[in-house]
Amino acid sequence: MTRVRVDSFSISLDGYGAGPNQHADNPLGIGGTGLHQWLFPTRTFQRTLFAKDEGTTGIDDDFAMRGFNNIGAWILGRNMFGPIRGPWPDMNWKGWWGDNPPYHVQVFVLTHHARQPIQMEGNTTFHFVTGGIHEALNRAREAANGKDVRIGGGANTIRQYLHAQLIDEMHLAISPILLGSGEPLFAGVDLKKLGYECVQCVPSEKATHVVIRRR
Repeated sequence: MTRVRVDSFSISLDGYGAGPNQHADNPLGIGGTGLHQWLFPTRTFQRTLFAKDEGTTGIDDDFAMRGFNNIGAWILGRNMFGPIRGPWPDMNWKGWWGDNPPYHVQVFVLTHHARQPIQMEGNTTFHFVTGGIHEALNRAREAANGKDVRIGGGANTIRQYLHAQLIDEMHLAISPILLGSGEPLFAGVDLKKLGYECVQCVPSEKATHVVIRRR
């Protein structure tokens, strides 16, 4: 049965999923790269992003790798696709990830502004969904064909799916840094009231990995 998952989503000790002042030259916001120091060196990251047969193994890599297991489709907020806000000024921007994005399945991007699908190398196709989170999930479930749907973020997109109680499981990597401001993951979210519980907690040198599941 298709599950809806969040995997390898990094947050700071004070709960931010990105730093302040995100823009094209600083997509993770001020201090945001510090959230992902557990992920960058891993073999999974190096293989997925750079096609390099190198990188660290162990706890961090195990969690990074499981985020790609049995994934049939992705859902992204618009900022996870690119920095452009409002109407598309042109159609040249095809995402942060280059010609061969790391998804290799159909990806549904939430936006208020329609755009034709973009077919990329490596079997990734970006679809732009203007009908909201439920339309995106319905289309992603169909595309996943029995596999799981992974919600990649950002924080606002995850909050919307949490409020709707549509996420079955989340893996969060809590990085030992403080950002002070930015994109808060749990602002206005009562996880306990929504029926979520912590089912796993595994520390590594660079993060604490927590798995939260809906009862």
